[in-house]
Amino acid sequence: MDINNNAPLPAPANADVSGSYLDFGGLGKLKGKAHADAKAATRETAQQFEAMFLQMMMKSMRDATPKSDLVESAGKDTFEAMFDKEVSMAMAKRSSLGLADMLVKHMPDTSAPQPSTAALLEARNLKPKPMSLLPEPAKPMSLTPVAQPLAPLPRVGGPIPLTQRDLPLQTDPTQPEGDAP
Repeated sequence: MDINNNAPLPAPANADVSGSYLDFGGLGKLKGKAHADAKAATRETAQQFEAMFLQMMMKSMRDATPKSDLVESAGKDTFEAMFDKEVSMAMAKRSSLGLADMLVKHMPDTSAPQPSTAALLEARNLKPKPMSLLPEPAKPMSLTPVAQPLAPLPRVGGPIPLTQRDLPLQTDPTQPEGDAP
């Protein structure tokens, strides 16, 4: 009896097998699931995003490798793209990259009640004063100059210790003593 070890195992009949992120029928099912269970739909959407990201990454890696004219064809490229798509979907389901987990973790909670449009419009009208589109009137400037206080310059090495402040300034050893600049 010849057993093919490379054959894929059949999927269980009751398993919720998510299709491609490009499948419009799957998109409709996902929208229906979002109304029933928002967290599960968020998780599935994050997994599909991770799968799309992985597929783009795999496509970029394939494009970066050198190609030979002996084995290149449009059919080979099509089947490689289909293979990359299936591998990326399988990797996303296993959360191998962890991108879907991070997306779900940082998504806002959709179960919280959202304010109605009327409440948002009412809150907008309660603001004290609307912003004017006209420029502010010019303020007259003073003719007498006002001296700005100067900030102390930072010293490399920190402040001078009190013990060294009373010492005379050190002179340059290359200049002879007695010569004043």
